[in-house]
Amino acid sequence: MRITSKGQVTIPAHIRERLGLLPETEVDFAVDGDEVRLYRVQPTRRESRGQSIVRRLRGTGSVKMTTDQIMALTRGR
Repeated sequence: MRITSKGQVTIPAHIRERLGLLPETEVDFAVDGDEVRLYRVQPTRRESRGQSIVRRLRGTGSVKMTTDQIMALTRGR
């Protein structure tokens, strides 16, 4: 196995499967003497799809209406 010019190494499939290293899995490295160890980072609570959408849209509205005016529109009044 060789390191690419970009410093990348492919983890063999049988090792990824055994350790459950799926795409987007966060990992970290530790140097122990002249060995390098790969560790899976414990995942933090990820942002839900809804939270992501709200975060991206927050503050992007361009209509200057109050909440009551918007609610009146949605209720057909």
